[in-house]
Order: sequence, then C-alpha cells, then structure tokens
Amino acid sequence: MIATIVNALAIVLGTAIGLLARKGFSERARDAAYNATGIISLVIGVGMAITTEHVLAFAIAVIAGGLVGTALDIEGAVYRLGEWLRSRFARRGAVETRADAPEAGAEARDGGFAYGFLNASVLFCVGAMALVGSFKAGAEGDYDLILTKSVMDGVIAVMFAGAMGVGVGFSALSVLVYQGALTLAAAWIKPYVTASMMTELSAVGGALVIMIGINLLGLKKIRTGDFLPALVVIVALSALFKYIPIL
Repeated sequence: MIATIVNALAIVLGTAIGLLARKGFSERARDAAYNATGIISLVIGVGMAITTEHVLAFAIAVIAGGLVGTALDIEGAVYRLGEWLRSRFARRGAVETRADAPEAGAEARDGGFAYGFLNASVLFCVGAMALVGSFKAGAEGDYDLILTKSVMDGVIAVMFAGAMGVGVGFSALSVLVYQGALTLAAAWIKPYVTASMMTELSAVGGALVIMIGINLLGLKKIRTGDFLPALVVIVALSALFKYIPIL
C-alpha cells in the first residue's frame, strides 16, 4: 500500500502545481493545454490498444461493455459521485458542473469537477502499469513499477489539472481504492491472472483512454464511463482463450 499512497500523493501534488500554473492561463493557453492533454491521451491510448493479440475479443468487449454501461448509465453514476465529492470538499462556487456529463468542447473546457475526476480516474487506473505494478507490489513486495508510475501520473496530473481543474486531484481517491484493492488481493488473485489477460485488459483500457483524447479534442462526445464494463468483459473472455481459440 505504501507505493499506492505515494502514487496518490503524486497526483495531488501534480494537480496543485497544475492549478497554480492555470491561474495565469489566457483563454488561448487553456485551449493549448486542453489540446495537449487530448493528444497525450490519444498517444497513450493507441500505444496500449495496439498491443491486443485477440482482436475479436477486444471488439466484443468494447461493444458489449458499452451496451451494458449505457443500460446501467455508469457515466451518470460516476458524474454523480464527482458531484458528491465536489459538494463535500470543493470550495463552494469554485467549480460549476452538471450532474450529467458535459458536452465536449466549450462546456467541457470550463473544467467541470466531475469531468476532470472521471477522465483522470480512467487514465490513471486502466493502464498496464497500474495492474502489473499493483500485483508486483502485493505479491512480491516490488514497488518499483508503481513508483515509476507515480512520477508519470504526477506529470500528467499537472497537464490535466491545468486543463480541467481540481477534479483531477480527486482521482487520487480512485487510485487509492483501485490499486490498493489490487495490491491487497494480489496474493489471492495472481494465480488466476495470465499474461494474455493482462495484455488484453491493458488494450481495452487503451481504447477508453483514446475515447478521453477524442473528448478532450472536441472531435466527438463519447460517454467514456459507460464503456468501463468492457474491462470486466475482457477478463471473462480471456478465461476462454484456451477453449475458444478463435477469440
């Protein structure tokens, strides 16, 4: 858990730096920061997604996950959580956001608390470093990967906070819960986790990060949170690879 706590603190520190830098941003500078975070997300996401070795399973997971998430309105639930956090912890009046997901473009660029919380939480939690690092920390006591991720997340948090505001910092809570749970459960879960499962889980996570980039660039509004069940679907499909080779 020590490495995960360090990771969360790095995100908070990066957010604080980003918020301080943001105060001097002109509108053009904010647009530049937003576009930069969009491009960064696309690059990270594509790098993760292209590692898939089971394209059919990848496609099924993204499609089925999106349908399930839409039916359950997961993005709406995440936004409501973000709103609850804002109402409890953020300075009153500092951030204005709606309970539902904002549209990409001008409204999103206003730095909605829940918008920043959602995007940063997805980016910091779905990568291979979060998964593998947590397992190594919990099962082997090896913190190197999570500590390396902490540095990277802190730098990215600076950029994200500069574009989307204080909600980015609260993604540290998501990291604490997600990576902390994986770390604590690593000894029990590790025997059931295969290299192929980790690869495909990271690839589907990359698809979600690509969606974040598309949203940040204002190319199209994608309800990224609704695709989170795709991560569960790909885990289930990965368990079938040895029985259904076509996947």
